[in-house]
Amino acid sequence: MERAAKFLKDAEVYYLATVEGDQPRVRPFGTVNIFEGKLYIQTGKVKEVSKQIHVNPKVEICAFKNGEWLRISGELVEDDRREARQSMLDAYPSLQAMYSADDGNTEVFYIKNARATFSSFTAAPETVEF
Repeated sequence: MERAAKFLKDAEVYYLATVEGDQPRVRPFGTVNIFEGKLYIQTGKVKEVSKQIHVNPKVEICAFKNGEWLRISGELVEDDRREARQSMLDAYPSLQAMYSADDGNTEVFYIKNARATFSSFTAAPETVEF
């Protein structure tokens, strides 16, 4: 999990895929944080991505950097504790201009049943689960 989080942070931008009905939806994200031994992402409850996750929590994440890429599949679980939201905001101070732990909009999810596959053009894929 730590390796996956580092890859996502180093890439700076990763893409989160959700489903809306029978239509895939993909958008860039940049937040990732390890809190209490779980990998978390953050969004706002008013966004369509939040609504999609609540209907179908199965997602995929993909990031690319320096000829290597990472794909993570799993299910997102909302953690509605203030401590989890604040941990994310502490990890990304720039978010505090738009979000606060008590604004009723900030939401964090951790990924469960995660399967991360690290790939490159020069090496065989390596898969880890967390």
